[in-house]
Amino acid sequence: MTNETATVTRTDQQLTFEKPTVEDGSAMWELVNNSTLDQNSPYKYIMMCEYFAETCVVAKENDKLVGFVTAFIPPEQSDVVFVWQIGIDSSQRGKGVASKILNELVDREVCNEVRYLEATVTPSNEASQSLFKKLARDHKTTCTITECFPEDLFPGEGHEEELTFRIGPFSKPKTSDNDK
Repeated sequence: MTNETATVTRTDQQLTFEKPTVEDGSAMWELVNNSTLDQNSPYKYIMMCEYFAETCVVAKENDKLVGFVTAFIPPEQSDVVFVWQIGIDSSQRGKGVASKILNELVDREVCNEVRYLEATVTPSNEASQSLFKKLARDHKTTCTITECFPEDLFPGEGHEEELTFRIGPFSKPKTSDNDK
């Protein structure tokens, strides 16, 4: 298996997008731990890197992890990629890194049959809402928002409801064997 890398050059710095390795899991957890994102266990990030590397993306600048997306294709919905979490280091915010990571994800070979990207977002998370709406605009498709998990499903106090953002359908260019 190869570790495909796409490179985007910006000024004198280099930003790369790659499939994560298990060694990236702790850096992903650290990025989340130093942010306002929902915290998961370190094991979750290591597991995502091991078992879902094809549908996860890490962004690195000078070999330092500065962003990531964890995602998977649900077994019962092979035309959907579900985004679990996106994390961007504060040094990279406002530079379009999250959009680039999502585009890297949907452009991957593993997503050739994917027609929709889905994620759940809380009503107060305006940054994620804007990100997914922008993805739909950039791909000239729709972003449908529906209720997903009501607030009362979550234990304890303070977790907002989760809304499903469904972006698509994506139009994928057909590739022939000659294009490979």
